[in-house]
Order: sequence, then C-alpha cells, then structure tokens
Amino acid sequence: MLKGSRCETAKCPMERQWRNSPPGVHSWRRGRHSEYGVRLREKQKVKRYYGLFDKQFMLTFRLAERFPGNTGEVFLQLLERRLDNVVHKLGMSPSRKAARMMVTLGHLLVNGRKVDVPSYLVKPGDKVTVKNSPRSQAYIKAQMELAGGASSQAWLSYDPANLIGMVVALPTRDDVQIPVEEQLIVELCSK
Repeated sequence: MLKGSRCETAKCPMERQWRNSPPGVHSWRRGRHSEYGVRLREKQKVKRYYGLFDKQFMLTFRLAERFPGNTGEVFLQLLERRLDNVVHKLGMSPSRKAARMMVTLGHLLVNGRKVDVPSYLVKPGDKVTVKNSPRSQAYIKAQMELAGGASSQAWLSYDPANLIGMVVALPTRDDVQIPVEEQLIVELCSK
C-alpha cells in the first residue's frame, strides 16, 4: 500500500537483482574470511552475547585456562555462572544489560549478602534473592513482567512467588544455548 504504483512494474527498486548482493562497489570481491577472521568472529559473538569488554573476556579466559578439563567448556561455564547472566536466566530481567544494572544498583542478595558485582561467580547451593525493601521488590516485579517468565534451565531453580532463585548445579555445555565453537576461541586467545 505504501510503496505506490511504481513497485508493480519491473523498475521497482525493492525488487531488483542487485539487492541480494552486499553493499559496495567491489561486492563481487568478497570471499571467505581468513582463519584469523573466523576465530575473531566467534570471539566477538561471545563478547556481545554476554556484554563483556575485551579485558573482562581475557581475564575470564585466563581463569578458565587454570582449571582442569576442556578449556573451552570451562570458559563457557564460567561465563554462564556470572551473576548478571544467572539473574537473566532466572527471568528476573528482560535482558543481560538490565540484569547487570539490577546487580550494580544493589537490588539483589546472594546468600543473604549484598553483591553489587555483575561478574560475581555463583556456586552450586547459592541463593539469589531480592533485597527486602519495597523499592527493590517493586523494581524486580516490574522487570519480571517485562521479561515474561523464566527460561527453563536444568541447573537453576526459581520460586517466583518468593522471588528466590537457587543454583542447583554447575552448567554444562548443553546449557549454553548460543551457537558458538569454543575451540576456535581457545585457538585465538591461547596465542
């Protein structure tokens, strides 16, 4: 309706063949990425998904290297255990940025203690609760309505009536839902 009568003809700018090619004069030159480019793309994907800067990313990777086992799986496990990610997975916030803000503003308690560091690593048995103030309770309930409910995670349990989340176990590789090849990240960051 809004396109006008011009789009019913062959001259329609929305239907031209060149719309399927990437932008730029030399679009025909675009080929495959280099090996470095592929690995960098995986790293950037994980950084953007979890909302990390490069320094935070590398500190977490160096920590994962010290643990026994597969470095890539341990790295993803450490990222999943971050407090801001756990709050988002519990359904207390609509996004990771909102969860990070919630933690930074001090609305949440871990095992009854105020934690305002989004990178805090939770352990199995930790309880994530809302601070006992009307302002915090109202803020969390408003954020939960925006979020629309908790995602089902096998390693987390959540009681929405009491606003209490519990870390039941450590997350596994199957719990990480992003399509990422962690081995490429390990190859890039191990240099």
